[in-house]
Amino acid sequence: MSTAITLADLDDLDTLVPLLQRHDEERRRPAPASPLEDTVRPLLEGQPHGAIWLIGPRRSPLGYVLVTFGWSRALGGREAWLDEIFIRPSVRNRGIAKEVTNAITVSLAKAGLKAFHARVDIQDVRARKFCEKLGWKIEDQSRILTDFL
Repeated sequence: MSTAITLADLDDLDTLVPLLQRHDEERRRPAPASPLEDTVRPLLEGQPHGAIWLIGPRRSPLGYVLVTFGWSRALGGREAWLDEIFIRPSVRNRGIAKEVTNAITVSLAKAGLKAFHARVDIQDVRARKFCEKLGWKIEDQSRILTDFL
């Protein structure tokens, strides 16, 4: 792999926040109810619920990947969700996202991961094509139903 990835920790919070803001702005996502820092702090502290990898140089990253974890009895183990991936617009369409996602997938598989999922908006053709380039399949047998609390 030619693009470096680094598991982010609390020392990376100030570097990560502007990237999170840009991601949310591009997605036209409303500001979170909690301060943005609080939405990722547990992951940076090493909580088992997820992790964030910085892409490229740690001091000036090209982007990040945020993965969350769960457990599936049906799968017989840990599953992960590609919750967010952000690449700075100036370096997009160079295969960086695919390269780092594949590297993270390999690493998580070696650690026993059973499945890696992505929740993709039906209208988001770009995200769906990205997942298809990774070799991920659309699971027609299920839909995600959510109760927002």
